[in-house]
Amino acid sequence: MLELKNISKQYGTRRALDNVSITLTNGIYGLLGPNGAGKSTLMNIITGNLRPSSGKVLWDGKCVQDMGAAYRSLLGYAPQQQGLYDTFTGIRFLSYMAALKGIPKKEQKQEIRRVLDYVNLTEKARQPIGSYSGGMKQRILVAQAILGNPRLIILDEPTAGLDPRERVRIRENIRNISGDKIILVSTHVVSDIESIASEIILLRNGQIINHDTVSALCRKYREAENLEQVYLQVFGEEDEHDSAYPI
Repeated sequence: MLELKNISKQYGTRRALDNVSITLTNGIYGLLGPNGAGKSTLMNIITGNLRPSSGKVLWDGKCVQDMGAAYRSLLGYAPQQQGLYDTFTGIRFLSYMAALKGIPKKEQKQEIRRVLDYVNLTEKARQPIGSYSGGMKQRILVAQAILGNPRLIILDEPTAGLDPRERVRIRENIRNISGDKIILVSTHVVSDIESIASEIILLRNGQIINHDTVSALCRKYREAENLEQVYLQVFGEEDEHDSAYPI
């Protein structure tokens, strides 16, 4: 169980997160909000890349800052096309990440094969990452996030740059591995999370303004027919530069 207790984050005079509290149990959670809502800050605090100005992140009742390596070992994080080494092949990059995660060397080959198949990159695994398309880079980041079968997975725009077939593949694979995990997915492609999310978290100006199942949110917001309509009702005017639909 992941608990966020009164999380706030201040950057000078700007408050990126304002007293965020929520409890997540096993399942898939969609994190939705316009640019500047605080999504990246929230994910970076959960992953330990940032410290909150106030509040605590707890895993099964323990403060994650005190858990150190024990927390990192159960965490998988896929940022949006960051932290890649263009001269590394896909296999070398995943081997490097597997070593950082402490996966035993005798298990690494099988585990790397598993995650490459998961993201449909087996045939490109020996090519340098610098030759990958944007979508392929996104897939290799998803692959490293699930190395070692982590219990908590944070995915930032995991389907960005993917063609429709690969988007469906990633979405269904997220569904397939979610049974005993907490998976938090930040996305602007609302249709990619609608059919698989246990719950949707709506974030605006650093505050959670609602969180519920898709069907419950649709009832709350003028009997919306789907999650995209909810998104547009809640964020449409302030998010005019960010499409809720894939382009």
